Amino acid sequence: MLKVDFKPYREISEVNVKYAVVIARFHDNFVFVKHRERTTWEIPGGHIEPGESAYEAAERELSEETSAVSFSIIPVALYSVSREGVTTYGGLFFADIVSFSESLLFETSELSFQSNLPDNLTYPEIQPLLFRFVLDFLEGNNQF
Repeated sequence: MLKVDFKPYREISEVNVKYAVVIARFHDNFVFVKHRERTTWEIPGGHIEPGESAYEAAERELSEETSAVSFSIIPVALYSVSREGVTTYGGLFFADIVSFSESLLFETSELSFQSNLPDNLTYPEIQPLLFRFVLDFLEGNNQF
């Protein structure tokens, strides 16, 4: 059974955070990416590199996966995913993208701009929960 929990971002230093995930918006639509080796849509994000903070990883992953060159980014929460007795942690962020470079970089083959989550998600058990949490955050509904 999968369990996803959220805690205040300030608690991120207390655990071994492995991932940074960024719910990104461009104008009035959210940005989703398609990895070159998959046919499903994803929220931008990825592994934190050695010596990198979750915030730095979020900035890097957003740039690498979406080719965003101008954006503002804010931390939203620390999240944990528990499955079969193993718990991993990630930093959850929100970004407003102002502009993109002219070409996609690295492993991304396609971008999609949508008002809500696409149907065909890579991580359908986790991504909707992260997305909903950020929407609630933007509406002022998340209280820790």
